[in-house]
Amino acid sequence: MASRLVLVLADLFIPDRAIDIPAKFKKLLTPGKIGQILCLGNLTSPSVHAFLRQLAPDLQLVKGDFDIPLAAAAAPSQGQNASGAQTGAAPEAAFPIATALSKVVTHGSLRIGFTHGDTILPPGDPDALLIAARQMDVDVLCWAGTCKFEAYEMEGKFFINPGSATGAVSWLDETLGSEEDGVGDGDGTVPSFVLMDVQGDVLILYVYQLRKDADGKETVGVDKVSFRKNAAGS
Repeated sequence: MASRLVLVLADLFIPDRAIDIPAKFKKLLTPGKIGQILCLGNLTSPSVHAFLRQLAPDLQLVKGDFDIPLAAAAAPSQGQNASGAQTGAAPEAAFPIATALSKVVTHGSLRIGFTHGDTILPPGDPDALLIAARQMDVDVLCWAGTCKFEAYEMEGKFFINPGSATGAVSWLDETLGSEEDGVGDGDGTVPSFVLMDVQGDVLILYVYQLRKDADGKETVGVDKVSFRKNAAGS
C-alpha cells in the first residue's frame, strides 16, 4: 500500500547558511515511508536534491528567492579546466531548478497549495496569505520564507509554514541573535519540517523540531495538529 504521508520542507540554504540537514532528521527520513515531497523553495543543493529523490520519487518543487539555475554561473565545461586541458574529473551534478512560483496538489478531498511566499506581501501576513489561498482555490496553503514553523486555521482554511529544515536564519527574522524559540545560544532558528497525513477531509500534521537543552543536547520533538475541512459548518 502506498504511503499517504506528504513531507513538506523548505529554506535549506545549503551550503550558504547551513552545512546539511541535521543527522537526527535524516535518520527519521527513510525511503518507503513517504509518498510525496513538497519542497517550498531554496533547496540550493544537488546532494540534498538527490537525497530527497531517493526518499520519494514524487518530488514537487516551487521556486524560492535564492533558487538560481546553476547553468547561469560561468564554469569550465565538463572534464576540462579553464585553459581547456583535460582534468579527468567531472563537476558536481546539477539538478533541475523549479520555475513555478506555486503549485496545487490534491489529497483526499483537500486541495493543497504550496509556494515559497516571497511574492506574497507583506511577508507572512495572514490576510495576504488568505487572499493567496482564495486565488489558488485551496483548502490548505503551505508557504515559507520566514524559516520559522507556523500552523493556524483562518476562515475555514489551514495555513502551514514548515520552517527551515536546516535551521537556517532568515533575514526577515527580527529576533536574529536572540535566545527565543528555544535555540538557547541565539545563533539560528529551530530546524523543523512537517509530515501531512490526509484521510478524506481530515489533515493530521506532524511537526518535527530539533531543539537543544541547556547542556547542548539535541532532541527531536514531535507535535500533532489536526484540521478538518468545513469543520465550522458540520
